[in-house]
Amino acid sequence: MRSGPTSRVLLALAATGLLLGAAGCTANPAADARPTLAKAAADTVTVAAESDAAERSIRASRALFASAPGALVAPADDPAAVRTAASAAERAHVPVLLAAKGGAAVARELHRLGADWYQAEGDVTVDTDVVERDAPDGGDAPESTRASRPATVVVADASADAAVVGSAKAAGARVVVMPDGVTDPAASSGVVRALHEESGHPTLLAGSAFEALPDPEWTVRAAENGWQLPHGGQRPFDGHRYVALYGAPGAPALGVLGEQDPAATVRRAESVAASYKGLGDVPVTPAMEVIATVAAGDAGADGDYSTELAPSTLEPYVDAAHDAGMPVILDLQPGRADFLSQAKRYESLLSKPGVWLALDPEWRLGHDQVPLKQIGSVRASEVNEVSSWLSALVKEKGLPPKALVLHQFRLSMIQDRASLESHPELDLLIHADGQGSQPDKQATWKALHSGAPAGVHWGWKNFTDEDTPMLSPEETMADVSPTPSLVTYQ
Repeated sequence: MRSGPTSRVLLALAATGLLLGAAGCTANPAADARPTLAKAAADTVTVAAESDAAERSIRASRALFASAPGALVAPADDPAAVRTAASAAERAHVPVLLAAKGGAAVARELHRLGADWYQAEGDVTVDTDVVERDAPDGGDAPESTRASRPATVVVADASADAAVVGSAKAAGARVVVMPDGVTDPAASSGVVRALHEESGHPTLLAGSAFEALPDPEWTVRAAENGWQLPHGGQRPFDGHRYVALYGAPGAPALGVLGEQDPAATVRRAESVAASYKGLGDVPVTPAMEVIATVAAGDAGADGDYSTELAPSTLEPYVDAAHDAGMPVILDLQPGRADFLSQAKRYESLLSKPGVWLALDPEWRLGHDQVPLKQIGSVRASEVNEVSSWLSALVKEKGLPPKALVLHQFRLSMIQDRASLESHPELDLLIHADGQGSQPDKQATWKALHSGAPAGVHWGWKNFTDEDTPMLSPEETMADVSPTPSLVTYQ
């Protein structure tokens, strides 16, 4: 073990159960002792997100080690000492504990570990009086902790301290650090890849960024399936922009998507998206928005003024998009039906990664209304029913996050919009569908932003025939502010 002016080793006395020995000793009497890794279930997710670095170090130690012959201890407010302790701990295969306020928490953790020694880096005081004096019995560790198991995967945010990372490396864990500015593991391609490759191992999320993570267990489970967006990560609108073709299969009058077969739609979407390359600092991905239920001029057999396409009719587009790495958005125009009933018709498609959902309130009609006679509307409570169902589906099947798109060009189309609920499994986007002159479209865009829910993303539609004139890609990116996350062409 290392010795020097900033380091001292305290040797354990059997009568105390903790080290209370002489300073300056360089020998490690427990050198032959081996740590025991914590034995956690494969789906265990531990979050060490305490704002206090000393508390995080204790949480990490408990998650990683069932026992250890010793530990490295450093003051929480001495970064140089912490780095030195982390390096020494990695070589000794023992945890790093940060001491604060007399080191009582460190003393308790040393006792839990059954440690015979600790090495201090920097000015450290450990109050061993807070620990019960009954020494570990020295017998075999219980089977639940003695048995070895695959190492934990440790995901650290960009600000994670060296103590936690040092303990992780000492335990033989796989450590992956999220990029600067990224606070959601689902948004990091490296994190998703690591969790997928190490699926079946416990996970430790370490760092203050994870304090606000709503559902760590689902986030890790979704990452373990390995699916990623073309430019990395799973979070739909975190670092991604989409350019999509809109329409219904075999119906050119309803949008450009219906003007060609699925394979040709893929090629056309790729071509349109390519025209946005270099127009901003966010990578662009081609996409499709497919109308799954089409508002109809007659009531139909079920009387709801909506034609529901069979999932089998949509599957060729979903499959072609999947093969090309494109997300697909299923759009609902429910007529007199409700959105949730129609969404459930497409559960088999929505159960696939990269298949998202859009609700079009323009075509949500009352019991005595018909399409094209008025602009429809929906209450936020009905949207919330859909978002709750969709988020539950995502969790149940361990899917990556989905986008939920709400089409709107009048404030009245989504009533009581401020009460829309958010779910960690969904990215909510409001899509401005106004058509006509650019001054009118800009006025609609600004009006929709007034009082919008916090954290919502934004989409813009370019109409190839109805806009006067339609914006070019360069104009779309320069004139529409904030820059939309989704641009569709109809």
